[in-house]
Amino acid sequence: MTRHPLDRTELAPLWRAVHDRLSSGRPVGRITLVSLDLAAQEALADLLGLDRLPGPRASVTLVRLDTALLDSVGQDTRTVAEAILGPLGDHAAVREAGRAERAALWDWLETHPVLTGQPALAPWAAQLRRTGLLQGSVVATRRFLDDTLTVLAALPAEGLPLPVFATRLLAGDAHALDDGTRLSTAVLRALAALHDTDPPASAADRRALWALAGIADDALSATVLTAGLRPEGTGAVARALTALTDAGHAAHITLAQLRDPGELLLAPGPVHITENPSIVALAVGRFGPSCPPLVCTAGWPNSAAVLLLRRLAATGATLRYHGDFDGEGLRIAAYVRATTGAGLWRMSTTDYLSAHTAAPTGPPPGRVTDAPWDAELAAVLRKSGVAVLEEQMADALLEDLTDLSPDRPRPA
Repeated sequence: MTRHPLDRTELAPLWRAVHDRLSSGRPVGRITLVSLDLAAQEALADLLGLDRLPGPRASVTLVRLDTALLDSVGQDTRTVAEAILGPLGDHAAVREAGRAERAALWDWLETHPVLTGQPALAPWAAQLRRTGLLQGSVVATRRFLDDTLTVLAALPAEGLPLPVFATRLLAGDAHALDDGTRLSTAVLRALAALHDTDPPASAADRRALWALAGIADDALSATVLTAGLRPEGTGAVARALTALTDAGHAAHITLAQLRDPGELLLAPGPVHITENPSIVALAVGRFGPSCPPLVCTAGWPNSAAVLLLRRLAATGATLRYHGDFDGEGLRIAAYVRATTGAGLWRMSTTDYLSAHTAAPTGPPPGRVTDAPWDAELAAVLRKSGVAVLEEQMADALLEDLTDLSPDRPRPA
């Protein structure tokens, strides 16, 4: 390829400066050159027709350079710069595209169902944004965040060991969530935000958070409290639950039993979920064998509770959750809603205000995060500064259950 007649070593500083400025994407009126040696000064003076050398630092207007180039080679500055150094870029457009790409990434994170379903994770997401892009790359960061959210969406686990859980979720990589990995750290920080605790500072802290998320639960120790369940089927779990319900008793089901229940056919219909075991005790005491189907999470639901609720939902049960009106209660409600698809039961702003009016004093609510099912609830709870615990609404909850209780006589 024929070399351009102005592609000379002594003019190289000029073409580099011109190419860079014209690639900026912004209007250019003047080109400034610095650190010109004597040969470069002489070449520039000859090109522009100067009567003296410009010195080590020179400034030339684009109009004057265009005129000189058109006179000497019949081409303007842009044409010559591209002929010598290649096509001009548009740095401003590239920067704007980068900004738009980063903004789209963070918008995707903030509107991801895992975050919108559990607003307690918002501070965690904000911290990730402040940390910035991994390796300066939107693609690498999106891949990392996608893995993190995939893990969070799958929690609580069903008492799986961490390597087994990681293998199932993360392309067969059993070590993806090993202690100290960036992914493990991000997930644990999210769990800490969810449970309103400090990020784990020790191995014991990390194990405790994983346990709350259903990782490596003891399949015999992890249990869920139920009442009123009469599953069909000949399996041992179905027969035991039906017998206990018919006798007017509540029942604890272990994670091991739920993993291998035998024939267990759970009929569709309404199932009410409570946060506190006292509500189940009151319901069993009032209704006996006629108790409507109840499941109790006993605070944050463990892997047994979530597995049972998901099984119930899969058979067509309509899940409705009630818990405490305080900061943690709203976070638990959001968690149950997000992980099982449950609806809410007497958990609206109206329900809170009615209960608060009846009992205007109580403990403070703690840190209150937004309730995805009711846009006003969190603000009203923060303003009042008073929690309403589930036990305070026991009469209203039992009244709702009365309408669902079949007409079964209690045994003598």
